[in-house]
Amino acid sequence: MDGREYLEMKRIKRADAMGYWLRADIEPVLEVDLNESFVVETEDAFSGYIRRPEDRFSPESIPPLRMEPVGMNPVAGPIYIRGVGKGDVLVVHIEEIEPWEQGVSCIMPGVGPLKDSLTWPECAGPFTKIIPHQPGPDGKYATGKAVWNDRMSWDLRPMIGTIATAPEWEQEAAIVAQGPWGGNMDVSDMCKGTKAMFPSYHEGGLLFVGDVAGCQGDTEFHGAHDDTPATVKLRCDVIKNKKIPWVRLEKEDSIVQICCDKPLESAVEQAVLWLVQWLVDEYGFEKRDAYMLMACCPGLRVRVYQMVSTGKLRYTAGAEFSKRYLP
Repeated sequence: MDGREYLEMKRIKRADAMGYWLRADIEPVLEVDLNESFVVETEDAFSGYIRRPEDRFSPESIPPLRMEPVGMNPVAGPIYIRGVGKGDVLVVHIEEIEPWEQGVSCIMPGVGPLKDSLTWPECAGPFTKIIPHQPGPDGKYATGKAVWNDRMSWDLRPMIGTIATAPEWEQEAAIVAQGPWGGNMDVSDMCKGTKAMFPSYHEGGLLFVGDVAGCQGDTEFHGAHDDTPATVKLRCDVIKNKKIPWVRLEKEDSIVQICCDKPLESAVEQAVLWLVQWLVDEYGFEKRDAYMLMACCPGLRVRVYQMVSTGKLRYTAGAEFSKRYLP
């Protein structure tokens, strides 16, 4: 695809991607057809207020922190997908994620396991870290590196931190929203090449997207990954008249069942049990075989994507099963 075709796609501009609610009663900002690629320009989770190391994360320096709900984690949407109805599964194909030239991470006061540490008070915040991004050989940041300092860098692996369909009844602040419909789950596998599946509770599916990270370690331990503005290219499909219990992913080599819950063992247990059901319902496994494989087969891996103790956020676990062992 050349640049001209990319520019001709339907697009949500960054200035129009600054919503803070997941709700079904918001007027759609874009309508697309099934299998029509479109572009979303997202702002970072700090609403673009932190661009320099001196832009500290605090109510005094970041105006959105005084909003209600807190003006963090902006999302674009809802996006109405023609052909998707209530009771369907919305399938989102993540085609491209191009992060910006830099990201930012913050130690936020009151957030993280060292939020009130007397031993390491410098880890209680506030502190801002700007993370420069270097483009890759093709000139794109998506294939480049994050530069921590003059000794340490790593490959960027951009991901969508917050993605959801509109909840059936609730209205949820995007910063703490989590449910079967998705939300702020910070799943690092929500990246290029992934096919993500969401229950649809409304006509059009009503998709929300935001909170892109250049990269993230498992658990997002202190509460802020490599937050960055980004340009995201998506395409949507539908599975008609199908129910799934929570968000599911299909990667090139595996399938992943997601669950958000507390305590962590509840999230893991439920994700694995829903994976067992998935194997039975769609891949023809006998119930006993599917259940026993969870303890015997090395094709099962458990990921802890997000484990941040703040607000009403629960922990995000993913039960992943290798396609090598599927029929």
